[in-house]
Parts: sequence; C-alpha cells; structure tokens
Amino acid sequence: MKDRDIRDRAPIGSLSMLWHAARRYPARIAAAAGALLVSSAATLAIPSGFKLVIDRGFAGGADDIGRWFQYLFLIVVILALSTAARFYFVSWLGERVVADIRSATQANLLRQPPAFFEENRPSEIASRMTADTAIIDQIVGSTISIALRNAVTGIGGLAYLFALAPKLAGLLLLGIPLVLVPIIVMGRRVRNLSRASQDRLAAVGSMTTEVLGAMRIVQSFGQEAREAARFDDTVERGFAAARSRIRLRAFMTAIVIALIFGAIVAVMWQGAVDVAAGRLSGGSIAAFVLTGGLVAGAFGSLSEVWGDLLRGAGAAGRLHELMRAVPQIQPPVDPQPIPQGNGARLRFSAVRFHYPTRPDLAALNGIDLVVEPGETIAVVGPSGAGKTTLFQLAQRFYDPDAGAIALNGVPFERADPAAIRAMMALVPQDSVIFAASARDNLRYGRWDATDAEIWDAARAANAAEFLRALPHGLDSELGEAGARLSGGQRQRVSIARALLRDAPLLLLDEATSALDAESERLVQDALGRLMRGRTTIVIAHRLATVRAADRIIVMDRGAIVEQGDHAALMAQGGLYARLASLQFQDAA
Repeated sequence: MKDRDIRDRAPIGSLSMLWHAARRYPARIAAAAGALLVSSAATLAIPSGFKLVIDRGFAGGADDIGRWFQYLFLIVVILALSTAARFYFVSWLGERVVADIRSATQANLLRQPPAFFEENRPSEIASRMTADTAIIDQIVGSTISIALRNAVTGIGGLAYLFALAPKLAGLLLLGIPLVLVPIIVMGRRVRNLSRASQDRLAAVGSMTTEVLGAMRIVQSFGQEAREAARFDDTVERGFAAARSRIRLRAFMTAIVIALIFGAIVAVMWQGAVDVAAGRLSGGSIAAFVLTGGLVAGAFGSLSEVWGDLLRGAGAAGRLHELMRAVPQIQPPVDPQPIPQGNGARLRFSAVRFHYPTRPDLAALNGIDLVVEPGETIAVVGPSGAGKTTLFQLAQRFYDPDAGAIALNGVPFERADPAAIRAMMALVPQDSVIFAASARDNLRYGRWDATDAEIWDAARAANAAEFLRALPHGLDSELGEAGARLSGGQRQRVSIARALLRDAPLLLLDEATSALDAESERLVQDALGRLMRGRTTIVIAHRLATVRAADRIIVMDRGAIVEQGDHAALMAQGGLYARLASLQFQDAA
C-alpha cells in the first residue's frame, strides 16, 4: 500500500476514526460511560468498606461487624450489575462500529476503478477487511473500556490515597514517572512490530485465497507439497514477527509491574512504621494497601492496554486508508445527460492511453473510431494489441491520456460514469458467476426484473432448459464462480444477464471462445438475438462472428492497422489475412 512508512509512524491518534464511527450512538456511549463510572466507584468503595469494618466494626462488637459487612455486600452487588451493564454496552458498541466500518470500507471500494486493484491486491484487501476489523472489534469492545476503567480507577484511587495518607501517597506518586518512561519508549517499538505482524497476517490470508482459488491447477501440476512449504514459510515469518512483538510487550509488562509493586512495597514499609508509631489506624493502612493494589493493577494493566491500542492504531490506519481512497474517476458536479432513444453512437478521437502500472508502454496509440447506432464491429488482433483496453476505456474504467471519447455526442468527462455504463451491457470472455442463486445471477443485469422477464431472457439465451433442470430452478445455488455449471452454461447465463440489461450498446469480449461445437451453436444463436437492433462491439476469435460483422477493425500494438469487411481484408493480404489463415482456419 502507499505511504506505508508514514503510517508506520502514525500516532495513537489514528484511532480517532473509531470515535467518528462510535459518536453516531450517543445514548449507548452515555450508558457505557455511566456503567463504567459506577463500576469504578464501586471498586474503589471496597477498600473504604474494609476500613470501616476494621476501625468501627471490630470496635463495636459482633452485631456492628455484620452491619458493615452488609454494606460491603451491597457494594459487591452494585459492582456486579454495573460491570455487566458496562460489558453489554461496550460490546454492543464494538460490534456496531466494526459493522459500520466494514460497510463504509466496502462501499468506498466499490467506487474504485480497476486501476486501484492493480496497485492493491484484492486478496490483501480482503484480509484487511477481516483481520484488521477483528482487531478493531477487540479495541472498541474491550481494550478502550479496560483503558478507561483503569484510568478512572487509577486516578480515583490516587485521590483516595491522598485522603487517607498524604505522605505515603506522595511517595507513591513519585514512582509514576518510572512507569511511564518505559511505556512511552518501548511503546513506539511495539507499534512498529505490531504493524509488521499485521502485514504478515495479511500475507497469509492473501496466499490462502490465491492457492485455494487455484486448487485444480495446484493439484494438476502436483504442487501440493511446494505450496504447503511456501505457506509454512509465510506462516513462520508471521510467527517470527508476532514473537518479536510479544517478547517486547512481555519485557515491558515485567518492567512496569516490577516498578509499580516495588514502589508499593517501599511505601508500605513506611506505612507500617507510621502504624507502629500511632500516626495511622489499622483500617487506614488496610484501605491504603488495598487501594494501592488497585491503583498498581490499574496502571500496570495500562502497559498491556497501551500495546493493544498501538496495535489497533496500526489496524485503524490500514482501514482508514481504504476508506479515504478517492476514486480517480469522479462524476462532474453538473453531469450532462446522455441522449436516449436513438441507439448508441460511440466515438474515439485520437485516443492515447498508458496503464498506470505500465507507463512506458502505450496500450492505445492514436485510436480514431466511430461506431454508428445499430452497427456491429468485430475487433481482431494478436494478444496485447489493445482490444480489451478499448473496452476498458469504453466503460470509462480509465480516462485516456490524450484524445476524447464520446457517447451519443456527450464527452465522457462531462457525463456521470454510472450513466455511461447504464447504456452498456457486457458479456466477458470469462463469465463471472457469483456464489448465489441462479435468479440473482441472472437479474444482476437488472435487479428489478420479474421472474417472467428472467425466463424470457433465459429462453432467448438458450439457457431455460438447463436452468429448469437445476434442483431448485432459479433458487438453485450455482456455487463459487459457477462451479455447478459448464463453461457453455456459464456463457449463456452471462448472455441472459446482458439481455435483461436491455442496453443499446453491447460489448462482447471473445464471447464464443473455448466452447465445444454444440455450446458454440447455442451461444451463437443467443448472441444473434442479443445483438439484433443494438450497437455491438465484439472481440472475436471465431470466423462466423467476424464474417457477420458490418465492419472489422484490426488492431496491433495499440493502433488500428486495418479496417474493412472480411473479403476486402483477405484480399489485402495484411495482418488480418495472416490471422485468418492461422487463428480462424479451424473454424473455416
């Protein structure tokens, strides 16, 4: 990700995003804060109760002792109820904040163009959405509550210690800087190690997604042992990073606890001398010891909590980066509407384009092309010629470096990208099938389509027969990436989806490649219905598709090198003729 070094040095203030998410629920925050204050006050009241038991109860006889112990029991009940209330409200806030952050992050990711996912691996993003939000859940639902509780207990306990024995409390207070120094100094190192540990965890998640998604290839080539070893190596590197973080946190905790309780022992020594000299009562020194233990425990646990907060700051910084990413392609403030009703006319004027990850290589170089309403254009050329890039720019996933693109006379930069894409339907080479029902996959082209419209599109795409044969019809789950369908069936589902879209401009990306003869016949028949009356651009590898086109565009190295129909281009004996003799000879 970008700006990694800057984020490694990010302060604990990175957690401010959690407050921005949580402040939408002021009533829950107030309830959690109230329960926290009551539970901390009840905790600090216990030493006071023991002081009363010792100083008054022991002096007043058995009946008086019972009364003071009843007072202690009441404090315990209040502590239990308030702690339960604090746990509920804080946990609710944690889950709610995490859900909101996940939704906001996903919503922003859906706005990003393909260039964003070229620079940021989707598998790593997915890992961040799970691992980092789990850390945020812990921070909001537990760590912050513990930190606040310990801070309130520590500060309130110090105030009570000064009320009991100012001299002893002053001595105890002198030891606090000794505790804070190692927390601050070592805390910076813990933050950097936490960041490294989270990066390693993201790498593990990314590798898991990659390998499991390509399991057939892994097993076909007998690479199970190698992938297991590669995964083990990544896991071990993650463990090594976590071990360094744990070792430093353990060392920091040991130093802090030793300093705190060492100071308490020294202070108690002086307190015992004061009791022996009659300057303190037995109940006061007992309350001082108990309260001192609470204060020591509160500040001691803050060292551990601080490490968790630093870890959470790293996670929050990583998620905040995804949430604040600004799409490179934005709709104009006052978008110009695209004229409807007369089909689609697409124009490329002197278009030049370089992919952001390949700035030295022109993907498109001086493209001039006009596709008239109702015209069918076949785009052919060798691999890397720029055919797919033409589609990417037609859908405004990228803006050209030079030149202009217009749809129905409206320049792309003046139109809303969503309005541009609403005029188009895409049938990709590799049909995208979601792990959802057949109905949801089909109506992805138009979500409000009725079942009758879905079946009409399925029949037109020659998909109705196999869809009816599914165990639950349109309600049948198709599996991840359409694993329960054949390649031809997935292609026809994609065509039916485009039919439901009912857009005036069709983009067919090698829609009939890699199919058997029967599947190709069914797909070609469905495509004939789909293309009828619409502007169509098709990246073609089949001779039948090329011959049916009104015009053939031949591309090479990002430029249009030939145009014409099949017969004219064959007569020229150029690149198209060579491609036809090699690539189309089987279909001929």
